[in-house]
Amino acid sequence: MHRDADRAIRDADQVYVSAVSGWEVAIKASLGRLHPRRTVAAAVAESGFEELPVRFHHAEALGRLPWHHRDPFDRMLAAQAQAEGLILVTRDPAFRRYRLRLLRA
Repeated sequence: MHRDADRAIRDADQVYVSAVSGWEVAIKASLGRLHPRRTVAAAVAESGFEELPVRFHHAEALGRLPWHHRDPFDRMLAAQAQAEGLILVTRDPAFRRYRLRLLRA
């Protein structure tokens, strides 16, 4: 992880992990594309982070997003970050086209 992102996570009062990330990991694991050692829920709990559930206002925000990104998981992460006013930590350059606060992972 990039030094700035690592520092921001350490210094944050609260860090959220979207339930969408758990959904994506579960799907990729079921397809044999990922082999996680633990569940996302366990990793989030052990890290002291907070789960960010998907809510209706996130879906509504997703509906207003331009189609800069086609991945449904990433689009929801962008919508959640925008709707909640959160900073998104990512390596994916496609997020730069959205009006989001980003930190390089």
